[in-house]
Amino acid sequence: MDGADEIDAETLKKNRSFRKFSYRGVDLEQLLDMSSEQLTELVHARARRRFQRGLKRKPMGLIKKLRKAKKEAVDGEKPATVKTHLRNMIIVPEMVGSVVGVYNGKTFNQIEIKAEMIGHYLAEFSITYKPVGHGRPGIGASGSSKFIPLK
Repeated sequence: MDGADEIDAETLKKNRSFRKFSYRGVDLEQLLDMSSEQLTELVHARARRRFQRGLKRKPMGLIKKLRKAKKEAVDGEKPATVKTHLRNMIIVPEMVGSVVGVYNGKTFNQIEIKAEMIGHYLAEFSITYKPVGHGRPGIGASGSSKFIPLK
């Protein structure tokens, strides 16, 4: 009976295989090993232009802080949150696994960077406004809706 349980466990593991992440046909491990010039060729045109013009002092400072936070993190734990106002920072493979606090104009929204986010801006994951809940009209909704009958 133990042999049958082991076989069932193996088939279950085979059935639960996760989809391997790739960015434009390149695996995450290969992305991490790439030089910045090779990565520049993979990303979209706006990001390509930004990388070709060079990463300035502030974006490089953020990457250095993320490296430090990852290095100081205990194995199996998430690294410490690194707060930033750099909403226009493009997510690079080196940042995957980090936790970034992105400023939205009021607070810092914590974002855990995943592989699927590569090539996007940090701002895309930190919304700057509170979405409108279109409910019933209340006081101040409009001029015609000021009178709400008492029931």
